[in-house]
Amino acid sequence: QVQLVESGGGLVQPGGSLRLSCAASGNIFSSSVMSWYRQDPRNQRELVATITTGGSTNYADSVKGRFTISRDNAKNTVYLQMNSLKPEDTAVYYCNARYRWNAYWGQGTQVTVSS
Repeated sequence: QVQLVESGGGLVQPGGSLRLSCAASGNIFSSSVMSWYRQDPRNQRELVATITTGGSTNYADSVKGRFTISRDNAKNTVYLQMNSLKPEDTAVYYCNARYRWNAYWGQGTQVTVSS
């Protein structure tokens, strides 16, 4: 069984930065496609960023140029560096791992961007 634990959320002012982390248990991390999703206060879920096993990345248009996804296979951890945060980035951010036909989710971490 794979467990994903997110951390790093919090309250930040507009224009600020946060780095989210997602630590994975088990031994499939390096073989998994890792993604960050977010669910906003209207309960709309959005795919924010994805990183493949080879390190290729993809981003939602809404975060391109501001967010960076990365992974450290030695630490079984995926990161989301978020810069120039905007109030519309306020959401619960979820880590997702896809391995073969299985998908795993973390419990989520709240990010609130407000002055």
